[in-house]
Amino acid sequence: MIKFIKNIAPAAVMALAMGLSSCTGDLDVTPIDPSSVMDPDEVSLYTKCYATMALAGNTGANGDCDIDGLDGGTSGFVRQLFNANELPTDEAICAWGDEGIPAFNYNQYDASHPMLEGMYYRLTNSISFCNHYLDVCAGMNEQREAEVRFLRALYYYYMMDLYGNVPFALEVSTIPNQISRAELFKWIEAELLGKEVEIKAMNDPNLTIVTTSADGCLAKMAAPVARKSTDTGYGTADQDAANLLLARMYLNAEVYTGTARWAEAKEYAEKVINGPHKLWTQGSGKWSAYQMLFMGNNGENGSSVEAILPLALDGKTSTQWCSTLFLMASTWKADMDVNSDYNTSELWAGNRARSTLIAKFFPNGDAPAANIDDMPLLAGDDRALFCGAGAEWTDPVDGSNHTSRQLVVAYPSQFESGFGVGKYRNTYTTGEAGHNSQFPDTDFFLMRSAEAYLIAAEADAHLNGGHTSAVGTGYINALRSRAHASEKDSYSLQNILDERSRELYFEGFRRTDLIRYGLYNTSDYVWEWKGGVQNGTSFSANLNIYAIPVKDILANPNLEQNTGY
Repeated sequence: MIKFIKNIAPAAVMALAMGLSSCTGDLDVTPIDPSSVMDPDEVSLYTKCYATMALAGNTGANGDCDIDGLDGGTSGFVRQLFNANELPTDEAICAWGDEGIPAFNYNQYDASHPMLEGMYYRLTNSISFCNHYLDVCAGMNEQREAEVRFLRALYYYYMMDLYGNVPFALEVSTIPNQISRAELFKWIEAELLGKEVEIKAMNDPNLTIVTTSADGCLAKMAAPVARKSTDTGYGTADQDAANLLLARMYLNAEVYTGTARWAEAKEYAEKVINGPHKLWTQGSGKWSAYQMLFMGNNGENGSSVEAILPLALDGKTSTQWCSTLFLMASTWKADMDVNSDYNTSELWAGNRARSTLIAKFFPNGDAPAANIDDMPLLAGDDRALFCGAGAEWTDPVDGSNHTSRQLVVAYPSQFESGFGVGKYRNTYTTGEAGHNSQFPDTDFFLMRSAEAYLIAAEADAHLNGGHTSAVGTGYINALRSRAHASEKDSYSLQNILDERSRELYFEGFRRTDLIRYGLYNTSDYVWEWKGGVQNGTSFSANLNIYAIPVKDILANPNLEQNTGY
């Protein structure tokens, strides 16, 4: 298994120091002459390619960040995945005034946005870690080499989704060329499946980057196995991670390349559905099966059967501000029925739900001022982990006092304006205490099989005139049955989009989903504060893709800024 440790062993730190330097420019990692490293620490370099998703750096929550000039929160992968894909949407809004947060809330970000810059450099740094491993550790371990190739493809997928046309390098490079989104899609597919592809550089039409990937990494990865955290290989990517990444890409292929590929989306999603990573359906005591996916002992309580790529965390050995602690602390306040069930001392009171998320569970606008324990039963859905109750707070405009939260967000900077979200906890289903009273043990399931069910159903609906066949209907009903929600005979595309929100909210998918449906920037669907207007409005379509940070545009003459920035 991989459990990322707070202080990497001295030999590992030395290997990293000898092999890599932190970067402030894209893919700007300068190794020393590899020939001078006679015995690279292959295992530590391999582990680092995973750890960059879960941790800010090598030395714990308060240590140095991997990226010069940024703190761990600003560049943390999970934290910025949430900010980039949840805050600008109908699901989340944040009360904080940190630079960049209001711009997310109101869809007003630009090329100098500090958190989007942090995510960009986190991803490019991660790609460089992978490139470095594949350089100095080539031939040492075929399976781990395949995993690192997959991780590099995964990091490029997030670059493609968030930033569009991006710098591209398959070796450590200071001045990478830029390739188009469609070309990057083609390369990721070839890298996973094994194809010979020809990639053109945007900045030089006469420059062709040829990659021969006849030995695609998917075939060399481990066969799929459902694991607990005590099992060898937990926290590493197997073939189902590659299958799910392909399904995710094919689902969005029309956005990325202009050509829809619904049949392939369904095909690869069903490879996952028919494999060993099954939906977790067994609750424990007062905890529903759905809740168990997001709890402190989720690596051990059985729910990890659903986890295809978990980011393994531990409150003592992998302290961090940027992963599941952020997802808990930023969404909780002391008046949200916090007791021993919450199990961390961190309560930051920032992120909460916009009313459009609550409406997925209470479509008539009648969500009650109930606590988290009661809300699922009232909604008829175990996934409704929201808090409408609260301690007394004062209206910042008229001075009136309230004893419950507002359903509709009238005051973006007031945490009680909007329902609380209690999806993530450090609670153990066994009642045991966590390993640390501050930092959680809760693993983050970056990929889980529920996503495959939703992809297959949506692709099935596209292939059957806009409504699911019996097969696609069964996939959605499996999720709803697990949540003790009512089932239907068929689902429309809009039904499936709503179901994705109910199942995946606050997991980093929503912006991508709304763009795929043509609803992100348009006036066809609005939410409070969309476009910076309380009742919601449209905004420019160029904001569907984030800007390449201006620092990188200035540093790399091969880069061209995305349209509209």
